[in-house]
Amino acid sequence: MNAYEMGRLLRASTRFCVVGCRVSQAGAPAFGSLVRIPFTGEEYQIFGMVYDIHIDDDGLVRQLVTAEQVSPEVLADNRLNRNVPVEFSVLHVGYQENRRIWHLLPPRPPLSLDAIYPCTEAEVAAFTAVGRFGYFRHILAMAGEVPVGELLAAHVNQAQRAQSAAGRPEWRNQAVQELITLLRDDYPTLMSVLGALSEVMEE
Repeated sequence: MNAYEMGRLLRASTRFCVVGCRVSQAGAPAFGSLVRIPFTGEEYQIFGMVYDIHIDDDGLVRQLVTAEQVSPEVLADNRLNRNVPVEFSVLHVGYQENRRIWHLLPPRPPLSLDAIYPCTEAEVAAFTAVGRFGYFRHILAMAGEVPVGELLAAHVNQAQRAQSAAGRPEWRNQAVQELITLLRDDYPTLMSVLGALSEVMEE
């Protein structure tokens, strides 16, 4: 299991959760990355995808940005020692129970202050190899709320690395074909998704 704790839950529902962490931890998760929320003492965990990252301002930050010069010490103190958290919004895309992975919404949401962890490469490969990309429907349901094309491109890029390492280099082509099938009646979204995917397909 990956032991690196990204942060802890601020609030959650069946579909989403919001995680808070210190600014110094902000390099760990990335837009589109898979994360997991294990339930202590149970063989049950929720898988999610980071779809938004933001840092709220406050009175001191507003003063600092208008100052003519800000010393490196003040910047470091503001970023590392103060309690303004980075917030990550996470879309639930599946869960694991008794070692079986499902691409369904979790039967119960996580609780406040539950810890959240980035998925390892092996965990990403295991989650994305199950079934026929059933979790794509959770992502596509976000169309209009988030940049779905960029979200899918970031995810496919991460998952392809994991699948290639697991000996399944054909995974990306299968994923793209499934997205084309799912979006065949939604041409604008399909073009947005394919345009974003073309950026990572060239790598």
